Amino acid sequence: MKLLLDFFPIILFFAAFKLWDIYVATGVAIAATILQIGWLRYSTGKIEPMQWVSLGIIVVFGGATIPAHDDTFIKWKPTVLYWLMGGALAVGMLVFRKNLLKSLMGAQMELPDHAWRAMNWSWIGFFAVMGVLNLWVAFNFDTDTGSTSSCSAASA
Repeated sequence: MKLLLDFFPIILFFAAFKLWDIYVATGVAIAATILQIGWLRYSTGKIEPMQWVSLGIIVVFGGATIPAHDDTFIKWKPTVLYWLMGGALAVGMLVFRKNLLKSLMGAQMELPDHAWRAMNWSWIGFFAVMGVLNLWVAFNFDTDTGSTSSCSAASA
């Protein structure tokens, strides 16, 4: 059930995108994320910091997308989220000498410190690559059709 709740805004975003357009889908994602946070607050009494960050990013980038009628802002949203998560892990490790991944997951599994370090750096690398990959897809493929921009321009 938690997994479904975590993906609730994303599922609604893609459904609204298929039925309408990116601007309606963005509004739906903002509303769904606010509802998600409200439900979590009501049902559990606590919101995880990453959920607050995600809410802030969707409100800021989605909020810029709708009035500007420019989908560039919402296309940046996943990259910003990935880079913030990777950045938080890197700052924790380099500045505070604290492995945040171990802090978050240490109760669920026991690993030697070198394995936690390797996993932490792996996640930092993953988030960095995912951010770049998102930008490549967002700005090299057409939002509506999924075809490459250069192919669309060549066939027009």
